[in-house]
Amino acid sequence: MPKRSGDNGAVKSWIEISAARLTQNFRATCVAAGPDAEPLAVIKADAYGHGATLCAPALVSAGARWLGVTDVEEGALVRQTLGEITTRIMMMCGMEPADADALVEHGLTPVVWTAEHIHLLDGAAQAAGQRVAVHVEVDTGMARQGAAVGAPLDAVLKLLATSQWVVGEGLMTHLCCAEVAGAQTTAEAKQQFGEAISQVASAGMRPRLLHVANTSAVDEGSTLAWLRQQAADLGARAMVRTGLALYGYCLPLEGDGVGAPHLQSVVEPVMTWKASVLDVREVQAGATVGYGATFVADHTMRLALLQVGYADGFRREASSGVGSGWVMVHGKRAAVVGRVSMNLTVVDVSDIENVAVGTEAVLLGEGVSAEDHAQWAGTIAYEILCGVRGRRIVT
Repeated sequence: MPKRSGDNGAVKSWIEISAARLTQNFRATCVAAGPDAEPLAVIKADAYGHGATLCAPALVSAGARWLGVTDVEEGALVRQTLGEITTRIMMMCGMEPADADALVEHGLTPVVWTAEHIHLLDGAAQAAGQRVAVHVEVDTGMARQGAAVGAPLDAVLKLLATSQWVVGEGLMTHLCCAEVAGAQTTAEAKQQFGEAISQVASAGMRPRLLHVANTSAVDEGSTLAWLRQQAADLGARAMVRTGLALYGYCLPLEGDGVGAPHLQSVVEPVMTWKASVLDVREVQAGATVGYGATFVADHTMRLALLQVGYADGFRREASSGVGSGWVMVHGKRAAVVGRVSMNLTVVDVSDIENVAVGTEAVLLGEGVSAEDHAQWAGTIAYEILCGVRGRRIVT
């Protein structure tokens, strides 16, 4: 069992990150994307809860030349962790006016979509005497980031054409329904992105990279084939932005005529979340458990107390009678009993032998996945992974 740094006490809950599985998953995404595609490993949101400073070095060692982060602060931290400037780091979630100087200083590559972005970067890059590459995002139906085709995109392209310091390296968009094969929204997005490519080419911008594909698009496959052709016609290279698959998960593919997935069967979960048993007690029939007395024992039970709760990301919806969640103890399911509390959870170990103080319980890992947690909570695996808190250990 791991120890707290600086003392001899046992950690009550912790997260184990498998560098081997992360490497395996990255290489699987590269195979699925094809040798002609440039992979970008998405480590934004602290690597989906896995720890960006832990995952970045492992991914670079596995061959990743591009990493995707949330913002300038995360990018600067990853750059400091890597201790080198050759790995490209894309800042995926926009920039604020105050970000420009730090962005140039740390050698980050921003996603831009307004003339103001170009103006700010031009000033910061000129002051530093250092050119900065940008990836222009086009809005094709998300109404989130991105310039609309037409006048808004034209305003960005005009400033790029006159800047001596800001270089348009990439053109990109996000798809709202990449996991749905044959989705009308995706067809419309492709049409709009095709129009953007023509507009960019007419403006004299020659992007080196085109990208639209996330994990689901790579898993589904047809969009990536379309992107390769668009890139070839432009003399560019397709880039893929895989995130969730790196950590061992894919959204279910939907839609008419959906084929065999390219990733779902070959990636494995990277995170194992564990807690140690804090106490074991026996209760008799009629005993109530937890806040609100929502659980009443109908027979003699042996219960184990785990020092983990919703403050740590173990969702309250996993409470018995709601999501009816479980953990794994000695390879067997131990059902949650009563309500999950802020820092404590009770599980039923009546039928599991040799459970004592200090016994390890697997909260997320072999036998209980992020998808299981998502089902209990009525959400998606992304949210579960991003919400887990605890000390992380690379294994």
